[in-house]
Amino acid sequence: MSEIKFVLDSNVLVSAALFKGSIARQAFNKATADGQIVMSGPVVAEIQDVLGRSRFDKYLSTQLRTAFLTDLLKVVEIVEITEAISVCRDPKDDKFLELAISGQANYIVSSDKDLLVLHPFQGIAIVTPADFLARQ
Repeated sequence: MSEIKFVLDSNVLVSAALFKGSIARQAFNKATADGQIVMSGPVVAEIQDVLGRSRFDKYLSTQLRTAFLTDLLKVVEIVEITEAISVCRDPKDDKFLELAISGQANYIVSSDKDLLVLHPFQGIAIVTPADFLARQ
């Protein structure tokens, strides 16, 4: 059986970095344990940008946020985008659909309503972190 692949939206990854006991962190841990998280250059760039914002200093130091990203990049599979997609009502979220298709993901885990409304997308389940945790 092939490995299960996961796309975690930026909001899930940022929450996982900032809040160790959060549902997002639990979903991140489950995805890491159960299969392979896939990311693309545009997704890495967005997460790097968001984690670098000073407004998050009150939750976690810049150094610890950078360490989270560094550790994350050691375990994810970086996928080259092979298909452009323009279907999301928020065009900035199309990169997660492109990643899921190009990376042959089984799941997109997101709290973003603009993505969740597309469930399922070309056979890929789009679920909230809580729904993802409820699946066995």
